[in-house]
Amino acid sequence: LKQRINPFHNLSESETASLILELETIIRQLDISSYLLPYIAHTQQVLYRSLSRDENKSLKVLEKLPSKYRSIAEIHLKARRQFLNMSSSRPRPNYLPSWRIIPPSPAKDLLSYYKKAEESTGISWEILAAINLIETGLGRISGKSVANAQGPMQFLPSTWSEPGVGNGGDINSPHDSIQAAARYLVKRGGLVDIRKGLWGYNNSDYYGLAVLEYSKILKEDPASFNGFYNWEIHFNSSDGDI
Repeated sequence: LKQRINPFHNLSESETASLILELETIIRQLDISSYLLPYIAHTQQVLYRSLSRDENKSLKVLEKLPSKYRSIAEIHLKARRQFLNMSSSRPRPNYLPSWRIIPPSPAKDLLSYYKKAEESTGISWEILAAINLIETGLGRISGKSVANAQGPMQFLPSTWSEPGVGNGGDINSPHDSIQAAARYLVKRGGLVDIRKGLWGYNNSDYYGLAVLEYSKILKEDPASFNGFYNWEIHFNSSDGDI
């Protein structure tokens, strides 16, 4: 379990750029049901996690990418670095959280929940998908945070109970929690200023920037959801990336 995941550190800048190009191309070509996609997408995820820690190498890699894929890679790296910034001022934990890792809801169902919430509230589906990705890997994490946040969109029970948020739904339901997240963002001013809404969701500028970066990828190319849907759960521990 305590396996350090950094299999790409020996690749040259040219090899890394070629791999990014190949992965991003295949992710957009494969059907969401392809048996190859989980492996391809997880390789993409691990590569960006590895490269985000090496700014000098990443700059050289970006220079070797075609402009379209350079932009995609830049956004991925910028998003990942927000979380590195969030954790830089505190020691990495030497334990694993008491989570269960479960399969997410079918991709078509999640997309329908995001888009239903967008239609009813005006909060873009890409923002909701990015939050779901960041909070629980699109619902893969089953368990409570250290602050007692729960469910696929990680609500505190007290927030869920606020008027106009949970609306009597199930905090652990992907459908109900996604609708509630959209309503909560509206309540916190997200229709006027989405950054303000995201600050209400998590009091961190780094968090808000990460959500906006991942949502930007989805807006530019919805097929990128195929990759995000197959990302796995990693934990940044004192033993490395687990």
